[in-house]
Amino acid sequence: MMFRVLLFVLPLTVSGFSGATTPAMPDEVLSGLKQFRQAGEVGVDLGDRRQQALYEDAEKARAEGRTDEAGRILAGMKEGYWAALGYLNLASDYAKSDLNPARALVALRVALAMSDGDADSERSQHLENNLLVRAGYLAYQHGEFDKAIGFLEEVDLDSFNTPRALYLHGLALTEKGNHRAAMQSWHRARKYPLAYPGVADAWIGMGRGYDLSGYLGQAGEAYLAANAAFESERVTLRKLAGKIREQGAYKTLVEDARETGVDWFLADSRTLTQPRMAYLLGFMEAPEAQRAAGRVVSLRTMAAKLDRHGHDLRVFGGALEDKLAGMQKPFADQSKMDLSARGKDLSASLESLANQADPDQQARIRSLHKTLADTQARLEQVQARGSRQPQTLDRLRSEALALERRNEVLLSAVRQLLERCESALDKLALEYVEARDQQMAFALDKTEQQIAHLYEYLALQSLEETQP
Repeated sequence: MMFRVLLFVLPLTVSGFSGATTPAMPDEVLSGLKQFRQAGEVGVDLGDRRQQALYEDAEKARAEGRTDEAGRILAGMKEGYWAALGYLNLASDYAKSDLNPARALVALRVALAMSDGDADSERSQHLENNLLVRAGYLAYQHGEFDKAIGFLEEVDLDSFNTPRALYLHGLALTEKGNHRAAMQSWHRARKYPLAYPGVADAWIGMGRGYDLSGYLGQAGEAYLAANAAFESERVTLRKLAGKIREQGAYKTLVEDARETGVDWFLADSRTLTQPRMAYLLGFMEAPEAQRAAGRVVSLRTMAAKLDRHGHDLRVFGGALEDKLAGMQKPFADQSKMDLSARGKDLSASLESLANQADPDQQARIRSLHKTLADTQARLEQVQARGSRQPQTLDRLRSEALALERRNEVLLSAVRQLLERCESALDKLALEYVEARDQQMAFALDKTEQQIAHLYEYLALQSLEETQP
């Protein structure tokens, strides 16, 4: 069922001016002003920052309990990511306050329509999957199982929300009495890492599905398999925590997730996707983790740039020192002095020859004398420039050394700040791993309870069969 969204726009009113006192504007200027006014009020795209600012205004109104004001702001926004996100949050408020899910579902449908206008297709697809899961869960909570199944079947099979959608899909099918199809959904969800939301529930759901279908033996096996999976996951989480303490969260969760080689993380892989990527995505769901990881990335990039700058300055300073050392060698100055002395000797010889030569020869000698004088003048210029060059090179070397020292100070400060930020990231990662371990312990407790209830039921059934 499709909903058509209508945006009601208040009419624009433009103040008029007296034509006798104010010159008339050209038509193209008036048209441009009207389009600008309309862009600010009707929702024509003025850039992502403009939409983000409107979204923040709507969030402020929503946080203060003014949901009608938040809806009015969202209605004036252009379709796209920020409008969809605003309607998603508005739907969450409606779901908390309304007994009837109609208003929340309408807000989610509007959010789905708005997300189609996002230019970033990857971001739009992720948000759309999130919206579909929210809508499916909301419909399931209020007993609208067919509607829930319809929403959940539209979720992509390669997203972070897929396991949760498959689990909820199985729950909705179970409520309709289709236990076999529900178990198929849960079986598909089990192929994902346990770090994804919904996977642990799917493992437990398999046992429940067999139980409801009357296959008690398979139910027991399913619960035992889930128990073993949860125990193995807890071992993996303990190894992960140890590696975070040893190498840091950034190396363990971010850098290792980029590698393709098989390491301890994949030693017991029962899934189609990499567990380490599932841990990274699960950890990065928290805004605090995103900000902490972003700070570490920025500081690491800055430290690498400063390190390269320091290396370049050291190479430049070494080249200047080599140049200065070459210019200060005594044989270079001696060679210039010899050339100058030989030039003077040649000039004196030409003068003596000119006194003994005929007029034609004297003209040629004067030309040679002029050439020699020009050569001596250029040699003196070279000597003058050469005497100034060491000073210039020495000044450049001093500046390079000063820059190198300044770069070292900055690099040291960045490294200290990076160490602190990495420690903060490590703390958040260890808290995440601990929370995951507690969830696995809770899931393990649930499976053990189910196994105990199942064995108790089988024992009572066996006693009833033996009694006459």
